[in-house]
Amino acid sequence: MKKSIDVTPHIETLFGTRDENLHVLEDGLNINIDLRSDSIELEGAARDVARAEQVFADYEHLHRSGHTFNNGDLNSMLRVLIADPKATLRGLTEAGRQRSFGRRTVQPKSLNQRRYLEAIEKHDMVFGIGPAGTGKTYLAVAMAISALLAKRVNRIILARPAVEAGERLGFLPGTLQDKIDPYLRPLYDALYDMLDPEKVDRYLEKNVIEIAPIAFMRGRTLNDSFVILDEAQNTTSEQMKMFVTRLGFNSKAVITGDVTQIDLPNARRSGLLEAVDILKPVEGLSFVYFDESDVVRHHLVQRIIRAYDEHKTRVAEQQMSLLEPKSSTNGRANGTEGSSQEKVGLSSPDAVNQE
Repeated sequence: MKKSIDVTPHIETLFGTRDENLHVLEDGLNINIDLRSDSIELEGAARDVARAEQVFADYEHLHRSGHTFNNGDLNSMLRVLIADPKATLRGLTEAGRQRSFGRRTVQPKSLNQRRYLEAIEKHDMVFGIGPAGTGKTYLAVAMAISALLAKRVNRIILARPAVEAGERLGFLPGTLQDKIDPYLRPLYDALYDMLDPEKVDRYLEKNVIEIAPIAFMRGRTLNDSFVILDEAQNTTSEQMKMFVTRLGFNSKAVITGDVTQIDLPNARRSGLLEAVDILKPVEGLSFVYFDESDVVRHHLVQRIIRAYDEHKTRVAEQQMSLLEPKSSTNGRANGTEGSSQEKVGLSSPDAVNQE
């Protein structure tokens, strides 16, 4: 099927740098897009052409209404709507407008990010599991701020296990807060990115926003709160059980972690891994998994994560190949070495008698 679309003013802003957005549409919808001087020609299956035509129509409507796309948001939305046949560019954009987080409007940049935000809205406890850079913590903090500003909760509690990531930090001077702040800095960064610094400081001073190591959660019941446990892969089994049982009335909990970056000493099993096994059948919980395609940092981060995954696979394959000769050696020891003895010239008793 072929379809011709008239060229409208500023439509070229949809194309992206070096037409990268058009390439996303072509590859994702399996169509051909031909740019003419006065029209845009779409060719492909009728259903796919219709979806592409809807993208152009939605973009024209959004542009006329004054909406502008920033920081690669358009490219990310196109990838989301390709992955989700029910999604539209206009629907994704308007959903992003509805989610205003303080001084920022956060737009999900992948299908899993969209599922993550929807899961947080619908469930009281959500696990976000995946590699670094997929927005697990940032989006959770954004949803917490949205709930606080809308007065759906009275406070935000952000917790993290104070585990050294492979190095020894030694003695840290200062007060208790000064000692634990380095471990919690990523949470502060997200807060200051979404709220005015003066408002963040005021909330922290009044304990409307509380940031603390997970050890400080013991014995508490958290009502009317939005609670986030970050870096949950570094919790012990006891810490995780303690945290998930803190949830009180009218509260939400989001647990985030990357199971490929466990820094627990003495090879202790991660409380996050155990919680996934134990809590999977519990009704009312939601588990959202991210992968390298959801990384929203520098494009090199996606490639780096993929390289580590490929290296891990190669190492596993090498270890398996090293085990195979051992099994064949054992097989010869169990009675298959007779033929090999003959090959190297060892005579059997019958051979001796024949001689």
